[in-house]
Amino acid sequence: MPTFFCMRLERQKTRRSDGGGETRPAARERTSAPVAREIVARVEEIAGRVGGSEGIEIVDVALKGSGPGRLLRVVIDKPGGVSHTDCEFISKQIGTILDVEDVMPDGSYTLEVSSPGIERPLKKPADYERFLGKRAKIVLREPVASRRQWEGTLAGFSNGIISLQPASGEPVELALALVERANLKFDW
Repeated sequence: MPTFFCMRLERQKTRRSDGGGETRPAARERTSAPVAREIVARVEEIAGRVGGSEGIEIVDVALKGSGPGRLLRVVIDKPGGVSHTDCEFISKQIGTILDVEDVMPDGSYTLEVSSPGIERPLKKPADYERFLGKRAKIVLREPVASRRQWEGTLAGFSNGIISLQPASGEPVELALALVERANLKFDW
């Protein structure tokens, strides 16, 4: 089953010209990496506040691109799965808050809200605990036992160490700090 794509809304703030009643698009700016990290952190805080009240977990927030083509992607999940109504709720609430609090520097962006899909990313320590016994793929920044890519069953998580049982061989322990990216694996 693919990722359930819920909502995608293009948002553009306008500002008044000096002449009075005419409006025009806000000026376009390029977003620097430190500013993008600040925006993502702020959106994570807002989304967590909005989602938490509805029992919705914020899996990931990413800001891609710059200028009018900028994409703000929010991935949500909840026990029992995500509905279209959940995506719509999160999209409307977050979009309104972002616009009112002027979080996006030039005001122009596309907000996308979706479910994580069946090969959900593992981002937080709690994810490794929650999905014990599930298959996962983990890519490391540095090799462990001469390998950067590992697949197997999540066997444990404690003190920042992931225990992974590969299909063959001995269990391996991987430091969470070394993880570049990780996700659940679905056997097709």
